[in-house]
Amino acid sequence: MQQIMLICRPGFETEAGQELTDQAAAAGIFGFFQPGKNTGLLRFTIGGNEPAEELMRRVALEDLVFTRDWFAVLGDCELPVQDRVGAILAFMNDQGWQGNRCARLEVRLPETNDDRDLGNFARKWVAPLSKGLRGAGLLKDDPEAPAPARLEILLAGFTTAVVGYSLTGNRAPFVGGIPRLRLPASAPSRSALKLEEAWKVFLPQERWLEYLGGGKKAVDLGAAPGGWTWQLVRQGMMVTAVDNGPMNPELMASGHVEHVEADGYAWRPKRAVDWMVCDIVDKPRRTARMAVDWMGEKLCRYTVFNLKLPMKKRYEEWLVCREILVQGLEDAGLHCQLKARHLYHDREEITCFIERLD
Repeated sequence: MQQIMLICRPGFETEAGQELTDQAAAAGIFGFFQPGKNTGLLRFTIGGNEPAEELMRRVALEDLVFTRDWFAVLGDCELPVQDRVGAILAFMNDQGWQGNRCARLEVRLPETNDDRDLGNFARKWVAPLSKGLRGAGLLKDDPEAPAPARLEILLAGFTTAVVGYSLTGNRAPFVGGIPRLRLPASAPSRSALKLEEAWKVFLPQERWLEYLGGGKKAVDLGAAPGGWTWQLVRQGMMVTAVDNGPMNPELMASGHVEHVEADGYAWRPKRAVDWMVCDIVDKPRRTARMAVDWMGEKLCRYTVFNLKLPMKKRYEEWLVCREILVQGLEDAGLHCQLKARHLYHDREEITCFIERLD
């Protein structure tokens, strides 16, 4: 049976599986999933004879909210203590693997791994394993050469590896879908990392200046103490921070922030701005409708906002919110791009991005 390994936030395995089941069925491919409890990993098994690669060609990773990354599974390989590299080479040869398909190798660990020894082994194993694969003609000689796929090895422990491959152009730009971000000491709160990750996930890197530069104007709803406002100011934006709570004093001293003490849901600007961001913890449907109002009234061109999902029926609630967003924007006669993702720095919420294209 053909399988795909999905990588998600631990505890959201069922939501990731439900979503891919629906997306695959819409693409004419049917299957079922086996979630590992709180592992951040699950296997989606494809029914019939449809290859896993075909599903990954019909469904785009960027259209999945709860899956951070994925790869097609070739199989499970036992790793003897004496020769783990040799075991992988024998496994790949048994699979009839064509060496011209991949130029690079990625050795992954589960997000829940707390075995430091396994982490150290994984880092040190990459070099000899890559060398062995190239010597056996199972990887291209030049790691920078263009290739349709990347070889993926997931180490669940020292004795077993899940071997597979990801497709170029339909995998996360960051391994495991986790960008490596560092929180500067000057940031008012850790929530600052959410907005930075959202930009890295949703905005093409080569267009960052277009989206974020040029002295743009922004509104931060529910801003206090100012984590998202701080990120906007770092980009040189002039920010209206809307919150009844206090803002970070150092941030206010920047001269780039106007603090308005008001209800973030009710407040509206007198003139349109470039960005509206919102990290208010409230009912997700209320937030979705507010985002539609801002876009429909053309009060902003771009928005990033979080939807706090309930503990039960999280996937179902997202489907309701998605319908509110899609139908609301359509009813407003707008041509917009909507993206959503359960980011690494999110918890029970998902982050949405809307860009008005007209």
